[in-house]
Amino acid sequence: MKIRVALEWFLNPDHLPFIVGLEKGWYKEAGLDVELIEPKEHYDGFKALETGDVEIVVNEPIHLFEHYFDELRSLGCFFETRGGVMVLKEHHDRLLSGEKIKVTTPAANDVTNRVGFEILDRYRKKEGFTKDLQVEFVETDFYHIKNLKSGNFEAAWLCFDNFEGVEAQVEGLDIVLIDQEKSDYPNFSALDIMTTDSVYSNNKQKMDKFIEISSKALEFIKNNQSEAKEIYYGYSNDERNQLMDNIVSKTIGYLENNIEVDENRWKNLCDFLNELNITNITQEEYDKIWLK
Repeated sequence: MKIRVALEWFLNPDHLPFIVGLEKGWYKEAGLDVELIEPKEHYDGFKALETGDVEIVVNEPIHLFEHYFDELRSLGCFFETRGGVMVLKEHHDRLLSGEKIKVTTPAANDVTNRVGFEILDRYRKKEGFTKDLQVEFVETDFYHIKNLKSGNFEAAWLCFDNFEGVEAQVEGLDIVLIDQEKSDYPNFSALDIMTTDSVYSNNKQKMDKFIEISSKALEFIKNNQSEAKEIYYGYSNDERNQLMDNIVSKTIGYLENNIEVDENRWKNLCDFLNELNITNITQEEYDKIWLK
C-alpha cells in the first residue's frame, strides 16, 4: 500500500520515527510504500488529504480543530515539546509593564496572532500585570534567533524548546520561553498523525501496521540514540555540527514512547480555540475525530 505522508514543514528531527522506519526497511517489509512529502505551505497537507492526494497528514493538534472537516481523524500523537513566545530577558520587563514590543513570527495572520496575543496576555495577568498588552506581530521567517539578534525585535512567536531553545543557548542569548508552564493555556506544540475515515476504513490493517511500526521506531530511537542520530544525518543530509547534535538529542527527549489515540488529550485545546472564536467544534464533532 502506498502511504503518502504530508509533513507540516521541512524535514527535521521531529520526523525521526518515520525516517527510522524507512531506513530500517520496516515499512517496506510490511508491504507499505511510505513517502514523506514536504509542503510548500504549512496547511497544504489538509487540502491534499481532502482531495485524496495523501493518506496521512502530520501536523500540530491545533489544526485538528482549525482545519476540521467531517472525515478528518486522528491516529495519535508521537511528539510533544514545550512551545510558545520567546522573549529576550532584557525586554521582559517591557512586556510586563505594557510597553509595546515587536514580535518576529513566520506566520502573522489572524489566528496565529490571536493565539500569540492570548499566551502573552494570560502570562502577564498570571504575573499580576493588568495594563493592556501592546504587541506587534511581524511576519518574517523561521530564523528566530537571527531576528532576535538583529535588534529589531523583543520577542519571537512560534518557538520550540527543542529548536529555538537549544539555539538560543548555543548562541548565548538570555531568553524567557513563555510556554504552557508559564502561561495559562493548553499546549499544542506537538505533532499528531491524521488521516480520513475513508482511508482508514478501507485500509485498516495497513494503517494500523503503519502506526505499529512507527511506535516500534520510537522505542528504537529511545534505546539507540547514537544510531538514531546517524540514521537522521544519513537520510536528511543536514550538516553535522554541535547545534544540530543538540537539537536532535533534545528532540528525542520529547518523542512519545508509543503512538495511541487519546480522545481526552486535546479537549482543553479544543475548548480554548472555541473560547477564542477561532473554531466552533461541537462535542459530537470532537468525538468523531478519534479513531479506535
